[in-house]
Amino acid sequence: MAESAFLTAEISHRIGSFHLEAHFHLSAPWTVLFGPSGAGKSTVLRVLAGLVAPSEGRILMGNRVLLDTRSGLTVAPGHRGIGFLTQQPALFPHMSVRRNIAFGLHQLAREEREQRLKEMLALFRIGPLAERMPSELSGGEYQRAALARSLAPRPELLLLDEPFSGLDAELKASILDDLSAWLRKSHTPLLYVSHDLVEAYQTNAEVIVLENGRIETQGPVHEVLAPKREQLLQQIGAR
Repeated sequence: MAESAFLTAEISHRIGSFHLEAHFHLSAPWTVLFGPSGAGKSTVLRVLAGLVAPSEGRILMGNRVLLDTRSGLTVAPGHRGIGFLTQQPALFPHMSVRRNIAFGLHQLAREEREQRLKEMLALFRIGPLAERMPSELSGGEYQRAALARSLAPRPELLLLDEPFSGLDAELKASILDDLSAWLRKSHTPLLYVSHDLVEAYQTNAEVIVLENGRIETQGPVHEVLAPKREQLLQQIGAR
């Protein structure tokens, strides 16, 4: 295990003929899990979040064991301290934005819960939308509300599975700027899934490259993705 790692994972999982074998650590504030579609990126996140039980594995976050298949230990998703925003985040359709964000805060005292709500509404600039229903939101507003709900309980780790892929570049950049500000303030680390070379370079993060269910390499973005420079230039030229 890396000396400064706050999470280490050893995951082995078979889905039909596909075999995921991913051993890695997280130690940077922002880590991009990069690779082509079908490489197993979403499965890695779902295993970390506790939504998929791997064939074999062990996950350690800090001094807490979240999963150890050998001993039969597994921590339920709601008790892992991990926030997870999927490719298609789903707000509760029958709840207002305010109630959606407050959903995971029932354990807090009323005053603290209200303070947390105000903080999230202000951070993602959705205060005027607090009483709206999800069906009344635009795509960007919906994503902001979903992020606010994920961050409101102050998770120890945030997982993002390409939740902004359907948004235009300017809106995506705006949301990521707000998110980055919160992560720096709260010292919450992030594992962000992407298959976009340009996006990976822009984050200036640690990168884990996953291909065909295997971790190929891990390190600073400009070192790890240097061999893909020509592909990156082609992508930039096409935009």
